[in-house]
Amino acid sequence: MAFPRGGLRRARPEPPAGPGFAELFATLPVAVLVIDTEGRIAHANAACELLLNHSESSMVGQPLGAVLHAPRDYGERRDGHGFAAFDIEVAAVRGPRIRVDYLETQVPDYPGWRIVTLHHAPQARRLSQGERSAGARAAVGAAAMLAHEIKNPLSGIRGAAQLLRSGGETDGELTGLITAEVDRIAALIDRMQDFTDTRPLKLAPINVYPLLDHARRVALAGFARGMVIEERFDPSLPPVMLDPDAFQQVMMNLLKNAAEALKGLAQPRITLTTAYRHGMSVSTGPGRPRQPLPIEICVMDNGPGAPSDIAEHLFEPFVSGKPEGKGLGLPLVEKLVRGMGGIVQYARERNPEVTVFRILLPRAAA
Repeated sequence: MAFPRGGLRRARPEPPAGPGFAELFATLPVAVLVIDTEGRIAHANAACELLLNHSESSMVGQPLGAVLHAPRDYGERRDGHGFAAFDIEVAAVRGPRIRVDYLETQVPDYPGWRIVTLHHAPQARRLSQGERSAGARAAVGAAAMLAHEIKNPLSGIRGAAQLLRSGGETDGELTGLITAEVDRIAALIDRMQDFTDTRPLKLAPINVYPLLDHARRVALAGFARGMVIEERFDPSLPPVMLDPDAFQQVMMNLLKNAAEALKGLAQPRITLTTAYRHGMSVSTGPGRPRQPLPIEICVMDNGPGAPSDIAEHLFEPFVSGKPEGKGLGLPLVEKLVRGMGGIVQYARERNPEVTVFRILLPRAAA
């Protein structure tokens, strides 16, 4: 039996003033694929586009396997009535390996047609706008308290050390050590204050390419000296709504993070990419309309990536895979990107695998 592309719309009459199938399908918070009798994709909603890094237009007509590698035992366990696998890892062809609940059901009255849903709870938590766990909120509060209570006494300690030196103190090495350690702690407190700053960012329509070029040149002159930073840019990218200073801070943090991950590699390579993702949008909160985020900016490196046990928690405060890491850099990146109305994601993609930090931002109004 044929299942026309608009077939689901006719399954039940729509109220005259109510939303149609397209609106309801697009706003579902769970990634959904509709598969036809030939095993090809007929529909994909916005959540699926984001999860699989594919637009619906590029997926429609493609075999399911061209977009998503099914679970290992998919062929063995299917019995014609559906399939379910919980908390498993599947691989998106153009995206990362992801842990999902993979559910497939038949469409009643349309033999051969299937609906595949991908429930990805960790991703949903990362994409939420402004929602934080109790632990994260407590960490922010602790950082704010430390910044207030510790920084003032540190200035007194530093002053005392300087007085000792100027007064002819013979042990200059000791006073120098005091000064250096106080400066190091003060720098950490400054980073905490950046993280706890709640002032709104000053957003404006900006051409992102001069900012990316500046960040690249600064990196090559400093912490990424001797490395290759390749550019793969979409030349038609429109102006982006962002705060230039905050965006520069985001890019410098991500580039430095990539450079540190590449230390010791024989052929270290960082890649900056931009793209325009038509149809890309995310929910901005309960009861709010989905926010289009078509501007994609990626920082990629060919390093080993984050340890698997912390990969899902990289944007939480005080989580770090580095022996001397403070765990504040990526939470600050997430905070600044969120302040610009966007989202940031971590993934391991491609073959051979590379680390990808993907930023999605709104375009400026025309």
